[in-house]
Amino acid sequence: MIHARFQRSALASGPARPVIGVLCCNETRDRPVQAVATRFITPLTRFSDAAVVLVPAVRDDANIAALTLLLDGLLLTGSRSNVAPECYGGAPLPAGQRCDPDRDAVALALAGSMIEAGKPVFGICRGLQEINVLFGGTLSAATCAERHHRGSWDGCYQALFGHGHDVELGAGGVLAASTGRRRMRVNSVHEQGIDRLGTGLTIEATAADDGLIEAVRARPCGADVLGVQWHPEWDADRSAESRAFFGLIGQSLRIAAAAR
Repeated sequence: MIHARFQRSALASGPARPVIGVLCCNETRDRPVQAVATRFITPLTRFSDAAVVLVPAVRDDANIAALTLLLDGLLLTGSRSNVAPECYGGAPLPAGQRCDPDRDAVALALAGSMIEAGKPVFGICRGLQEINVLFGGTLSAATCAERHHRGSWDGCYQALFGHGHDVELGAGGVLAASTGRRRMRVNSVHEQGIDRLGTGLTIEATAADDGLIEAVRARPCGADVLGVQWHPEWDADRSAESRAFFGLIGQSLRIAAAAR
């Protein structure tokens, strides 16, 4: 028999929320583990009003068809790793930059399946880059020239994520409409960026200083595809613009869930 305390907790949770998958990464902590920063999860529950399911990035154990049926949407998270050049015919990565081939395989297969099923896919940082590759685009470390990655992945995260630069939001884009802004400050943290834009993607934002593509959008099969190079999950509790991004996720998820 279920303890009354747990019954009350279940009742207090309210009506069912749309389900979003959050893609993990492969890391090693004395043994292989699946990892995702908690900061990606919290804004999805608070500001997207979603239920979160973590999706393992294990190529041989990924059931893409089952996950596509289960999920109302997908978030491709940021990561310490970069998309492998083999995925887009690019030059070898600079020394010291890491790859995660299993993450590449699961991200591209699952995102493609979700999009074809008419379900929304969102990307943050690496997730933006995966979306671009999925649409046939390319990436390059040269587009960043180390401007947006300051510090060490194993160092102080405040130093790594606590800087900002301005981006210009495209007129008529969903980011401009949701934030009411045409220019805002963001904290991109990455070692590679978009080189050639994927076919069918439209530019939502560019870096004000060097024109690097910082956000893209598409709607190829009736649901939103939106990726940003910066990290709205880092400051969503204190930034209205970052909360607006998660509000867009929630809106798209509810539309997808209603269509199930």
